[in-house]
Amino acid sequence: MSRHREQPTRRDVLAGAATVAVGLTAANGQPARKPNVVLILADDLGWMDTETYGSRFYRTPNITRLAKRGMLFRNAYAANPLCSPTRASILTGQYPARLRFTTPSGHEQQVVLDPKMPDKGPAHHKAVQPPTRTRLPLEYRTLAERLKDAGYATAHFGKWHLGWPPYGPESQGFDVVAPGGSYPGPPRYFSPYKMAGFPDGPKGEHIDDRLVSEATKFINANRDRPFYLNFWLFSVHAPFQGEPSLIEENRPRVNLRNPQQCPTMAAMITSMDRAVGKLLDALDAAGVTDDTLIIFISDNGGNMYDRVEGITPTSNHPLRGGKASIYEGGTRVPMIVAWPGKVRPGTRTDALVSTIDLYPTILSALGLEPDANTRFDGLDLGPVLQRKASAVRDALFCLFPHYVPATENLPSVWVRKGDWKLIRFFADGPDQQDRFELYNLRRDIGERRNLADAMPAKVRELDALITQHLADTQALVPFANPAYRKAVAGWMGINHATLTERSGMLHVQSSGGDPSLVAQSVPVTRGPLVFTWRMRSTSSGPAQVFWTTRAFPAFFRDRSAVVEITHDGAWHEYKAELRPDGPITGLRLDPSAGAGDMEIAWMRLSDAGGALLREWKPGIT
Repeated sequence: MSRHREQPTRRDVLAGAATVAVGLTAANGQPARKPNVVLILADDLGWMDTETYGSRFYRTPNITRLAKRGMLFRNAYAANPLCSPTRASILTGQYPARLRFTTPSGHEQQVVLDPKMPDKGPAHHKAVQPPTRTRLPLEYRTLAERLKDAGYATAHFGKWHLGWPPYGPESQGFDVVAPGGSYPGPPRYFSPYKMAGFPDGPKGEHIDDRLVSEATKFINANRDRPFYLNFWLFSVHAPFQGEPSLIEENRPRVNLRNPQQCPTMAAMITSMDRAVGKLLDALDAAGVTDDTLIIFISDNGGNMYDRVEGITPTSNHPLRGGKASIYEGGTRVPMIVAWPGKVRPGTRTDALVSTIDLYPTILSALGLEPDANTRFDGLDLGPVLQRKASAVRDALFCLFPHYVPATENLPSVWVRKGDWKLIRFFADGPDQQDRFELYNLRRDIGERRNLADAMPAKVRELDALITQHLADTQALVPFANPAYRKAVAGWMGINHATLTERSGMLHVQSSGGDPSLVAQSVPVTRGPLVFTWRMRSTSSGPAQVFWTTRAFPAFFRDRSAVVEITHDGAWHEYKAELRPDGPITGLRLDPSAGAGDMEIAWMRLSDAGGALLREWKPGIT
């Protein structure tokens, strides 16, 4: 018989609130059963992507069901706008800045454990961006390892993305693991999954349903002992694959006045919500709901840079930006904490919290102390959960020191203190000085009105906090790039190319082989594409057009098109057909292969149907 109570009595709630943290005893005076912990982590689920947070398009009845049982956080943040750093912050209780793990690099084959700052960066970058770890080192004492030592059964189901073996979850304190590996997203959402070591299910089985089945087995096998269960969904990360019937069910519901318009994402969120519901049902059926602390949160904001059927997968409106962006849409996320009898049902809080807080909060709730050598940046949220305090911190930080062409993100860091948020953009101002944006989020949640120039004293006050934070965490901090060269007409000349603008033309002087022009701003779009340009030249050799994608961020020969050039000093128009295997994030034109002079009147990027996506010419940057 399940011991779950959907609506605890007032006496239950008040008694539980008084003892939420430590030293729980049963009515007979004996030590009470240690509570279970279930941590549900959605992938790329935005702040506005559930009904509980205001979505009028997505249907999430089970997340609503969970919210009614516990406390909803309106100012919860992922520690980073991308997944691997946030996941590392959950397991360590530390800022990604301190971990030096600041990009989603856990799937990369190269093992980097001790990143060092380079002396300079690419010529088109104003700032030198730091490298990042690609693994969560084994010497960190993870949440799973601490709970395992306290007698907990531990399991990890779903996405990991913190390193391939020997840096997988089975090496970081988890007894049971499925599917394993360090995939950034599932190769497929439907069986056959094509994931090493993860047997396929029946054809067409959804991976969320499979993960619930595995988690249910674990719950039933451990119902008589305390357990810690990571339920880290792949949903709703790319690839964008929804159940066909759900996609068609949501298609007629699209309202062009609603910024959330993607039927595929609606289908994916429905599948994710269904999995959450099945997990709650499994806890109920095992009779352990009343003994289980459940936390639901996302690893970063919703994806606003990919395209599905010509539109973005979701919208984070009214927030600005999304995944891989320093703005609110990148890091503000949904968060719910439920614990029957301990956290009052149906409550809400404006407390400023982060994924770095989960580890210390869980330890405190279970009556456990951290190891002597464990250092937390996060804080215990117990006073907020008990409604004894409205907040536990004064300020929160996020360092994201990277260029992300897909979102036009610049190396930056923010601090939020009260209603105020200051963003420092490294080396992005005049003469490569730092540039600042200041917002009052209570009045301007969309970060539209930059108050930095109007409030210099507030900028200085908050920037001092940033400086102290970067020093305290010993972060790798971007600095002005000594190799930076200013763009001309939207392009940067590198290798042997010197660019100038004169007489309404872009002049390219090549002093040697393979002069290169790199575009400063490229529309992130899928192919096939057509790149055309009008040029006259006295150089020599063929031209080559390269492209980059998120999966392949460097320019390589196998992602390029070669074009024969007539170097007779007369005007000619040239065309390169580009067939990228994903949305492009960068373009490079090598207009010749030798020394000489060239003039370019214009360059254009179009789709296969001829629709103009971007034009570059002097006067248009």
